Amino acid sequence: MSAATSLNPFRTLVRYRNFRIFWIGQSVSLIGSWMQQIAVGWLALELSNDAFLVGVVAAAGTFPILIFSMPGGLLADRADKLKIIRTAQALMLLEATALWWLAWTGHLTIGWLIALTSIGGLLAAFEIPARQALWVHLVDRHDLPKAIGLNSMGFNLARVLGPTIAAVVIAKFGIAWTFGLNALSFLAVLLSLALIAIPVEARELEGARKGALDGMLEALRYVRSTKPLPALMLVAMVFSILGIPVITLLPVVARDLLGLGPEGYGALMASLGIGAMAGALAIAATGGGGRKGRTLWIASHAFPLLLVIFALVRLPQLNALLLFATGITMIVNNALVNSRLQEIVPDAMRGRVMSLYIMVYIGGSPIGSFVAGALAKAVGTAWAIGGTAALMLLFALWVFRREPALTAH
Repeated sequence: MSAATSLNPFRTLVRYRNFRIFWIGQSVSLIGSWMQQIAVGWLALELSNDAFLVGVVAAAGTFPILIFSMPGGLLADRADKLKIIRTAQALMLLEATALWWLAWTGHLTIGWLIALTSIGGLLAAFEIPARQALWVHLVDRHDLPKAIGLNSMGFNLARVLGPTIAAVVIAKFGIAWTFGLNALSFLAVLLSLALIAIPVEARELEGARKGALDGMLEALRYVRSTKPLPALMLVAMVFSILGIPVITLLPVVARDLLGLGPEGYGALMASLGIGAMAGALAIAATGGGGRKGRTLWIASHAFPLLLVIFALVRLPQLNALLLFATGITMIVNNALVNSRLQEIVPDAMRGRVMSLYIMVYIGGSPIGSFVAGALAKAVGTAWAIGGTAALMLLFALWVFRREPALTAH
């Protein structure tokens, strides 16, 4: 294989039909999801005019993941993963439709926003572990880092396009139609899931005989006893809790600190997404390179340092540039932690172990969102973002010194 070919970030899409179909449908649907996230964040601020409630709404979408992702992972290990994903995506379509109808008719309140966002989080608690466990059936194991990089690229391409399209839709048709277009986008992923065919793997009789609690405890024991899994989980959790304030509070930064409107907020979010997409493309092309541990070390220290600087700056163009660089380091950190976990975990426990990762990474977000909202109300938005980032930097210095296995691969 030539160097040019090996560095082609899209080679994995060409090679694997099922992965290609799934990636296209998922990426289209994620554009709608990001449109909805922009609308939810802005509506939360408009309906409440309270930074704390903005954090509550953000937490409502992720708190159910903290509680239900482990049962979701157990189900993914014992049931048809594709069927789980199809069912959850169909119900997410209904949730987006309900948001559209309430916003369009003028009946959307902060209570409805929290309730429907919570339902979306509950569905995600079962859909995400099944999707994470599905990767190994879509590509060969040695191509998992590149597939995860491409998935991150699609996610962040949507992060760029979603806010941009949302800004146009809000200006031309009203904020309700961001929810309507998100509902329509779910049709793309449902179509892609209908076109995918993978064999349902045989269930191990021993695993099938175990009760739900025993199955979850088995995964916990495995993670605790297998290095460097505990350290990887700790990095995922702390970076989720301390890194989320910038995203949660970005509507407040845009409006109150930089004097921007919805379009400016969308542009800032897009800058973060463009940077994340660039980082994801690098991972998709190289799989993290020959020194993935060193790359993880650099990204894990640069990410919080950039956020500290971002909190001090009041120039929209410079803030956007800092968010671009932040996006690169954020996604490189996330993709390398995820791919390292996927490389270590055995297939029989993949759903449960990856659900633990989801629980600490995505499920840690509501903790960060609550902390961000409370700190912003108590000491100001800039201090909330900069202070949590400084703590994240201190943690990175400590954990990489304490756990050399993190940089050994």
